[in-house]
Amino acid sequence: MLRTGLLAASRSPQLRHLVEHTPLAQPLVTRFVAGTRVDEVLPAIAALRGDGLAVTLDHLGEDTGDRAAVETTVAAYESLLAALAEAGLAASAEVSVKLSAVGQFLGDDGERIALDGAQRICQAADAAGTTVTLDMEDHTTTDSTLRVLDELRADFGWVGVAVQAYLRRTEADCVALATAGSRVRLCKGAYAEPASVAYQSRDEVDRSYVRCLRALMAGSGYPMIATHDPRLISIAGSLAATHGRSAADHEYQMLHGVRPDEQRRLAAAGATMRVYVPYGHDWYGYFMRRLAERPANVGFFLRSLATRS
Repeated sequence: MLRTGLLAASRSPQLRHLVEHTPLAQPLVTRFVAGTRVDEVLPAIAALRGDGLAVTLDHLGEDTGDRAAVETTVAAYESLLAALAEAGLAASAEVSVKLSAVGQFLGDDGERIALDGAQRICQAADAAGTTVTLDMEDHTTTDSTLRVLDELRADFGWVGVAVQAYLRRTEADCVALATAGSRVRLCKGAYAEPASVAYQSRDEVDRSYVRCLRALMAGSGYPMIATHDPRLISIAGSLAATHGRSAADHEYQMLHGVRPDEQRRLAAAGATMRVYVPYGHDWYGYFMRRLAERPANVGFFLRSLATRS
């Protein structure tokens, strides 16, 4: 119930205003969000690289409502990628893109608008010498996101995509996506979904995650194992060994600010460990989903609100 409430709160304009104007919540926000501007993010990337960690960067924003906002988002990614190249960080720092941030929901033309924006971002990534992964959002976007992925891969075969183990369809999607050169990020999922399309219990989601892992590891693509769960990390390592995969054939991914010691441990052990680093002004929805995933943080958050009131 707590998780469901927090996910609902992630779309509340009133609570958003309150949280965004609560200074005492900022220490928790900055744990998950690396900054609001590119010049704030670059030092964080360099520090992670110093620990042997790779990075994927998300310019925060979603559900973009007009073409002007789409252009702003695409331009922000283009500027970010140019800055990464100039700083010599592009080889180890890719970008993650939500298609709703580049127009996916803008009416009947939304998918085409999102494809155009994503193509521009991919062109900038290609020029910088790095890659792009498409984030996955709620289940209503899955088919559209996979169609855009197919279009992008015609010109940029390295484009990756995220899939969510809590969706009932994802095991079949993993089988279809586990082809040569295909980069697939497997995560559990962070949106409130109906039981008709998504597993509801933790055990069901974990079992689905393992089935999806098996499909990806048995295929010829490049699995990206996005989890903080020690048990699933161990299972992923065993499956990689079973299928003869080296450290270059798969990677682990975790969120910025979550289990940093484990991130460094995996990197020190020779694994490719990539940190998902979000930045930007539009951090509220992302932040609330992180609270929903880690309820231990809620006490701190509520104390901040109480102090403010």
